[in-house]
Amino acid sequence: MKNLKQLDLSGNNFGGSLPHCLGNLSSLQLLDVSINHFTGNIASGPLTNLTSLEFLSLSNNLFEVPTSMKPFMNHSSLKFFSNENNKLVREPAAFDNLIPKFQLVFFSLSNSQTMEALNVEIPDFLYYQYDLRILDLSHNNITGMFPSWLLKNNTRLEQLYLSENFFVGDLQLQDHPYPNMIELDISNNNMNGQIPKDICLIFLNLWSLRMAKNGFTGCIPSCLGNISYLTVLDLSNNQLSTVKLEQLTTILFLKLSNNNLGGQIPTSVFNSSGLACLYLSSNNFWGQISDFLLYKWKAWIVLDLSNNHFSGMLPRWFVNFTYLSGIDLSKNHFKGPIPGYFCKLYQLEYLDLSENNLSGYIPSCFSPPQITHVHLSKNRLSGPLTYGFYNSSSLVTMDLQDNSFIGSIPNWIGNLSSLSVLLLRANHFDGELPIQLCLLEQLSILDVSQNQLSGPLPSCLGNLTFKESSQKALVFFGYTFISRTIKKAYYETMGPPLVDSMYSIEKDFFLNITEVIELTTKNMYYGYNGNILNYMSAIDLSNNNFVGSIPPEFGNLSDILSLNLSHNNLTGSIPTTFSNLKQIESLDFSYNNLNGVIPPQLTEITTLEVFSVAHNNLSGRTPERKYQFGTFDESCYEGNPFLCGPPLGNNCSEEAVLSQPVPNDEQGDDGFIDMEFFYISFGVCYMVVVMTIAAVLYINPYWRRRWLYFIEDCIDTCYYFVVASFRKFSNFIR
Repeated sequence: MKNLKQLDLSGNNFGGSLPHCLGNLSSLQLLDVSINHFTGNIASGPLTNLTSLEFLSLSNNLFEVPTSMKPFMNHSSLKFFSNENNKLVREPAAFDNLIPKFQLVFFSLSNSQTMEALNVEIPDFLYYQYDLRILDLSHNNITGMFPSWLLKNNTRLEQLYLSENFFVGDLQLQDHPYPNMIELDISNNNMNGQIPKDICLIFLNLWSLRMAKNGFTGCIPSCLGNISYLTVLDLSNNQLSTVKLEQLTTILFLKLSNNNLGGQIPTSVFNSSGLACLYLSSNNFWGQISDFLLYKWKAWIVLDLSNNHFSGMLPRWFVNFTYLSGIDLSKNHFKGPIPGYFCKLYQLEYLDLSENNLSGYIPSCFSPPQITHVHLSKNRLSGPLTYGFYNSSSLVTMDLQDNSFIGSIPNWIGNLSSLSVLLLRANHFDGELPIQLCLLEQLSILDVSQNQLSGPLPSCLGNLTFKESSQKALVFFGYTFISRTIKKAYYETMGPPLVDSMYSIEKDFFLNITEVIELTTKNMYYGYNGNILNYMSAIDLSNNNFVGSIPPEFGNLSDILSLNLSHNNLTGSIPTTFSNLKQIESLDFSYNNLNGVIPPQLTEITTLEVFSVAHNNLSGRTPERKYQFGTFDESCYEGNPFLCGPPLGNNCSEEAVLSQPVPNDEQGDDGFIDMEFFYISFGVCYMVVVMTIAAVLYINPYWRRRWLYFIEDCIDTCYYFVVASFRKFSNFIR
């Protein structure tokens, strides 16, 4: 197939090295092997012979690719080179300053999905590139000053991605304008100083400007509102203190979160009729957002005003935003009830009203069909959970912690088939834990601590599988900004596409909200987010009134990381099946009425970091001090007077050790004493004493007469006492 010009092998499961016969395809102009499992060093592979290549995509494999681009120095036709998420290797210094024969149009070296990243300066061959339109060096830990020379050398540059690196210093820009530049991303670096006031004069047609997570100070240049095509502006996570945006008529996405901005929100921020996503969280804004009613937007998708000082009632104009998907008003001073018109937000996917002063009931009609995450914690909400969220089968997170809800946990909660996180801590729920929770196949975090729940623990909770779920960590709203620059450059260079490789190198911009779940584990209060949250699994049933024994089925929760059963009225022994919890990190049985010995099999759990059986009625020897159990101190066992052995101060006698009862998972004891044995022993002893007295009286006549005289004296004494008392009572009445 030596006449083959385009070969697309992307998106398969191919592995191993590239076959050497690929080097015979002398006419090949396009080769796409992305999204496979290919291995090997490119420098010693067949690609060095394919000098007619114009398009080469190696992305998302296991290749070793030299940063110097030495294997491709003679590829004079090469225009598109994509090398995302492979292993980058550094060549010896002798290969630096090599002048390549190619002039690239598209070059991507992004490393966003791999653990290994560069820690060098920008590759030298880029100093000799003058036709670049798209350059992506993000996620590589590249050091140095902002490369303004890239702009000077490449006057046709349209998209520049330098995020997730270590660029430092001020943002130094060239004096002359760059009308072709439409997208600039320098977020997540170490740059500082003020944003250049003439940035709008340099980038006249900017479409997207992202400078988040740096150290920029001062004011936001007011001229940014004058850039006619500006659609995306992200200046979050800086130290900006002043907003002077005169007009934002075209803005769709505005993110100014985590700065030092304050005062009332300037009305200029809301002049855009197309404003879809507004993030102003973690600033010092104040006032009542009901004043925004003057502005009639219809296209909002996300509104994030969290962690500010807003006050007053929740605004009524939410009902006008039929496309609103995400609302975050948490950590403010809003008061009053949740309005009933929230029930009309049919497109709502994310709602966070936590840490306010909201009161009243949850509207029974509030059950958006697409909602995935609800946070109403740390308010003053009350009443029973009637039918709010009844039909929300897509719900992933329900967070109602730290409120004043009453009544039982409704049985319909078992209908929420997607529910993965259920947080009901610190309310006034009572009754038994509904067995319908066992129907939730996706459930991985359950916290019902600090309530008044009672009854036995449902053994069916041991059937939970704790599946990994990426839905717990991120909320995507399905709103994507698609760049057309790559498509245009491809058409001009390669002509109409014969394969789909053009689409594999497109740069999309997704909108999302990162979830944070607060949970008590390992005796600490933690916030979990990102990838850690995807794998987190925990059950907290502490501080309730649960009774009965611990179901041995809980030992089937082999993937659980944290289990807290403390501060209840549980009895019986600790099941030996708990030795199957091979992943658990925190296990707490403290403040119950458990008895028997601590199963020695628990020492097989080598992942434990926190363990407590304090304040129970346990007896016998403490577990052998090996593996993780060698790290637990006396406080883990205190309050059990019949426990002995290290780290406790009392040593075990040989008799105590030999007489240790064996824990029985099938039938736990109901107390410290075996009551059935006690009743039998008492009855036998009583009968023996009675029969002994009867035998003595029958055999010995003297003792028999003395016993009869004693009985007769007792009867006479009682008779005269009753008669005398009756006469005194009669005289007293007269």
